[in-house]
Amino acid sequence: MSTAISVRLPDALAKEIDHIAAETERPRSFHIQKALESYIEDFADVQIALDRLRDPRDPVVSGRELRESLGL
Repeated sequence: MSTAISVRLPDALAKEIDHIAAETERPRSFHIQKALESYIEDFADVQIALDRLRDPRDPVVSGRELRESLGL
């Protein structure tokens, strides 16, 4: 099942999406959906990284310490 959502986009962005849709012979909604999926995945990755950074039990290792531990 899918849900229709209405959004307002700047004209320039809408034109870019239209161009991509024409080039790929896919509807605008396909590309907007894929872009949102990618954004949500990236957002989740950032949240995980921030949670780990804020976790005092998860040590922060400097680049130097990492290279030394790898023998580089």
